[in-house]
Amino acid sequence: MNMTCFIEYELDPTKLVQFNQYAKNWGAIIPRLGGELIGYFTPYEGDNKRAYGLIAFNSLADYEAYRIRLKADMQAQANFEFAQEEKFILHEKRYFLNGVVETLKLTEVL
Repeated sequence: MNMTCFIEYELDPTKLVQFNQYAKNWGAIIPRLGGELIGYFTPYEGDNKRAYGLIAFNSLADYEAYRIRLKADMQAQANFEFAQEEKFILHEKRYFLNGVVETLKLTEVL
């Protein structure tokens, strides 16, 4: 993992059930299309309208290739349409981050 796409969502707090389904759907789609899904995170306490998704890639080029596959995938397009129809995402931002290796919780020894 060389880079992580950090997605920040502003949600309609009355539609968290729909967002949870949206996130669950990505759980099957993202790995199949080449992303390393770290996870989706939804409000627990405090701000009830922010959620986050983290997806890792080896490079920006891998991310761009993933985006092309995403646009061509029927399940991915259906999930995007679900979000548009249900209107639970009010705003979305993407950040591309590098992890500081010495601080990451790793399951494998480097």
